Amino acid sequence: MRFPIIPVSLALCACQPAPPLGALREKIAPPPTAPLLSLPPVTGTPPIPLPSPPAKAPALARKTIRGIFFEGVSFDSRNHRLRVIDQALGPGSTYGTSREAAAAHRALTAMNAGFFTPEGEPLGLVVSAGKRSGAWNSASSLGSGVFTESTSGRLSLSRRSSPSAFSAARELLQAGPLLVENGSAVGGLDREKIAVRSLLMTDGGHLWWIGKTSPCSLAALGDALASSSPAPWPARTALNLDGGRSSDLFVSPEIPGGPIERRGILNRPVRNFLILMPR
Repeated sequence: MRFPIIPVSLALCACQPAPPLGALREKIAPPPTAPLLSLPPVTGTPPIPLPSPPAKAPALARKTIRGIFFEGVSFDSRNHRLRVIDQALGPGSTYGTSREAAAAHRALTAMNAGFFTPEGEPLGLVVSAGKRSGAWNSASSLGSGVFTESTSGRLSLSRRSSPSAFSAARELLQAGPLLVENGSAVGGLDREKIAVRSLLMTDGGHLWWIGKTSPCSLAALGDALASSSPAPWPARTALNLDGGRSSDLFVSPEIPGGPIERRGILNRPVRNFLILMPR
């Protein structure tokens, strides 16, 4: 038996080379990428401010700068203060020396302070425990600087301005001239007269120094203080006090290195003193 032959069309598949890899990449779309998140910057814990160093006890401070010998006491106004001791009846009427003034008030240090007239009156304004004496010195260089203690107890040393700026002072002393201001020597200071000098200076904050020098001119003293300091910190403001024969420094034995008394043989009685006291 013969089967009929049915024609069958065969589809032949020819082998073709694969398209290049680059073409495939063009045809295949890359998956979408999520946008990067904008994260806030990583910040650490804010630094904890370091506490201020504790206030140190008053200390004797000596140093020679440019041939000038300095001797005095450095102190911190956070635990010690300066008081103005004025003698209403005139120079030497109550205390003949700084030692006597220190002993009467149990002070750690005492030193002559402001200038006075031949009649014994203050050459400038003086405020002692709120009590005023003298009058505002608006012209003389011997009143161009002002030491004050405010009613809150803050000590300051500044250039003379209007008297109203100091009306609330609990303690005040006009003297001068300023030797150093803003860390620089004050210009125009006298270079001729040589004398022992008494001075008060500060770093502009709570560090202070009170003391005297060997004989020198005001200009040489200002230059020396601007270049270095008898204290362990630089002087921002320094004020000349009454010196020469008035210079009289006493340091009690309660300060290591004391007692010290620096008073010339021809020393004259003074109108007022600055004394160092614990708060």
